[in-house]
This record gives sequence, C-alpha cells and structure tokens, in this order.
Amino acid sequence: QSVLTQPPSMSGSPRETVTISCLGSSSNIGRGYNVHWYQQPQGMAPKLIIYGNSNRPSGVPDTFSGSKSGSSGSLTIRGLQSEDEADYFCQSYDSSLRAP
Repeated sequence: QSVLTQPPSMSGSPRETVTISCLGSSSNIGRGYNVHWYQQPQGMAPKLIIYGNSNRPSGVPDTFSGSKSGSSGSLTIRGLQSEDEADYFCQSYDSSLRAP
C-alpha cells in the first residue's frame, strides 16, 4: 500500500536543477517522521542517497540534497548528469499501517 505520492515521471537537461516532490499526510511526514530517498538505476539495487530528511551517506555527492516541510519532502538534484538517470523513491514511517 502506497501512502506517499511522487510525480509519475520527470525529466531535465544536463546541468539543470530538478526537484522531486514526495507528498505525505498527517500520519507520516506531517506527523514528524523522517523522509528518506533512494536512487535505483535500471537493473540495479536501490541505494540510499538521503536519510533523515537532509543527510547524505558517505560517498553521495553534494549535488543531491533533501528537505522536509509540513507533510511533504523533496529531493533536489543540482547539475544533472547522465549518471543521475534513475528511479527515485521516497520513504517514511506511517503510523496508520499495521501488520496483519
């Protein structure tokens, strides 16, 4: 069950800046839970690129940045490069989800 909403697709030109939104609700992001972002190039495993709203793991370039405001999060990629082509996923805890 998906409780976070992202744009179905986005595109940009080399060296551009793009921002990907992640819209949540009062049971997840808006409740104060952190937003995390993953990058998944085609045919590869997902890689964590932002954790705790705005923190980058070691080795992730500073062209990637994250932020959170209210019930939404965002991922910004500055200076787009060809190697940035990938799927990007946001993730957050949701207090309304219960295990069966």
